[in-house]
Amino acid sequence: MDKAIDMTDEQTESTGGMQSNPQLHTVHDSMLDGLGQLADYFGFSKMMGQLYGTVLLSPKPLSLDDMMARLAISKASVSMNMRSLEHMGMVRQVWVRGGSGRRKYYEAEADFWQVISNLLSGREMRDVERAISIIEHNSEKLAQSKESMSDEDRAIAELYIERMGQIQALFQFAQMVISTVLSQGKDADFKDIKSIEIE
Repeated sequence: MDKAIDMTDEQTESTGGMQSNPQLHTVHDSMLDGLGQLADYFGFSKMMGQLYGTVLLSPKPLSLDDMMARLAISKASVSMNMRSLEHMGMVRQVWVRGGSGRRKYYEAEADFWQVISNLLSGREMRDVERAISIIEHNSEKLAQSKESMSDEDRAIAELYIERMGQIQALFQFAQMVISTVLSQGKDADFKDIKSIEIE
């Protein structure tokens, strides 16, 4: 919480993410639905995606009560998911001058490269490393015990070792790609990129 934002209590009550214009409201809800589905695709809860979208599309920081009212969910659910988003660096708490001292206000991290970097270097890299470790352990286990197996079982064990080696190579490639993306992108400036055309 390294900056203060001026906002009166009246303003905080009126900017809870609700849109009065029908077109804005439709687009807003469509975006939340899309971000919820995207979050679900990558193994997170839909609610996390919708909460991130709610804060991202708000022109002002939002309190937990604002998000609870906008998404019609319990405060406990909002609080739990916002802690997860904060831990991943996707939202941050801000101090709102003029707001209630008992409320927590949040704004979204709008540096999307930072968001991607946090996700890739965190959960995704850990999952890849865990998969490689499990494959290595199982391969070594079979290699040590296959000599005591019957000919039929030994043949199956050798097939397992071969297939696991192929899978391990795939995960190691994924590990290399993630490391390369993170190292190459850390000095890049993505703020002025509006679209990318692929021919």
